[in-house]
Amino acid sequence: MRELVFVHLLGASIWVGGHLLLLLRVFPKAWQSRDVAAIRAFEQSYEKLGIPALLLQIISGLWLASLWLPPAQWLGDSPFAALIRMKLACLLATALLGAHARLRLIPRLNPDNLGGLGVHIAAITLVSLGFVWAGLSFRVS
Repeated sequence: MRELVFVHLLGASIWVGGHLLLLLRVFPKAWQSRDVAAIRAFEQSYEKLGIPALLLQIISGLWLASLWLPPAQWLGDSPFAALIRMKLACLLATALLGAHARLRLIPRLNPDNLGGLGVHIAAITLVSLGFVWAGLSFRVS
């Protein structure tokens, strides 16, 4: 289980770290200069590492969840079931936000709608931090 947690944390580090970097460093500079090319460049570069990291998290996360609690009990009222549901809700939010960004925001990105992307970046970063909070709660609750 230690190796599985390590792999999960590695994926989380890449996923959350990338979004924090985007929110706190890349986006403010792009916003200030109205430079959509900087956002596109980051997205193209990060996607090659971020998407595999997310997939790694999904696979290892489902595996870990099934070790903590059998899937038939994920809808139960135990504290672990609540944490698993929180992680699954974060996963759903990530999928919806990711699809929205990929299909709607990034293809239509221009200096005039950069603010909308900023809201989206903040949202996905908060969801990513929610993933971390829920994961941490498995160990310290």
